[in-house]
Amino acid sequence: MDLRIFTEPQQGASYDTLLTIAKATEDLGFDAFFRSDHYLRMGSADGLPGPTDAWITLAGLARETKRIRLGTLMTAGTFRLPGVLAIQVAQVDQMSGGRVELGLGAGWFEEEHKAYGIPFPKEKFARLEEQLAIVTGLWATEIGKTFSFEGRHYQLQNSPALPKPAQGKVPVLIGGHGATRTPRLAARFADEFNIPFASVEDSERQFGRVRAAAQEAGRKAGDLVYSNALVVCVGKDDAEVARRAAAIGREADELRANGLAGSPAEVVDKLGRYAETGSSRAYLQILDLHDLDHLELISSQVQSQLG
Repeated sequence: MDLRIFTEPQQGASYDTLLTIAKATEDLGFDAFFRSDHYLRMGSADGLPGPTDAWITLAGLARETKRIRLGTLMTAGTFRLPGVLAIQVAQVDQMSGGRVELGLGAGWFEEEHKAYGIPFPKEKFARLEEQLAIVTGLWATEIGKTFSFEGRHYQLQNSPALPKPAQGKVPVLIGGHGATRTPRLAARFADEFNIPFASVEDSERQFGRVRAAAQEAGRKAGDLVYSNALVVCVGKDDAEVARRAAAIGREADELRANGLAGSPAEVVDKLGRYAETGSSRAYLQILDLHDLDHLELISSQVQSQLG
């Protein structure tokens, strides 16, 4: 199982902090560094020094890392026009030498839209479907040809569909818990389906829906990567687990029930249960971005056992 590091910078992180985590991610052998795309903190965190933009962050990291994949869980569809997003992602992919992945979602956090004057449309899912069609359509258009799109929410006329990503195809991630429309959207556009903060049982159920939708759409169910995003809290002993849980405002028992928490052996065992559902990748949500020893422990005693 691939392990990827997943951060929530809106809770409080500077670019320099994120750079430190990304370099540790690379040095410790993890597969990728991903970040959320939010402009407002959630819960009791102070959010200082303030939000950082996801794609500006990834552009910087593209030039300061060499191996790890870089991406978003998930870029908010409400934040960017799809044509602009296609340009941004393609440029960052070029800057990274072809290491970028795009997680794209509808956007949901209304308060951050109010805080920064971003329109928050009532009908977001239909917009997301058009956004995915436009972004992937622009990238797939042959050089020298043009791309046009006539949708309800977006219209493009004779776009040169440039620039192109460095990769032949930027992997697209779609995720969520929706039982019907989300699997169908993933079947149409996704290279990877991610379910966030779900139990083993709920993951298995949702992956089954996506596999069925893929087959109905004429794809092989195995064409998609299936993955989980889960909060992680690992310690050498119970005291260390409790200390790390307290540092992120959580309880150890609650994290054991709802995430990946406990000793390295406990976490390896639980990851194995997710793997049995067909999940081949885990995004480890790291909430204490100053605890580099946590990353080292996960690398040396969890990742090392996953082969």
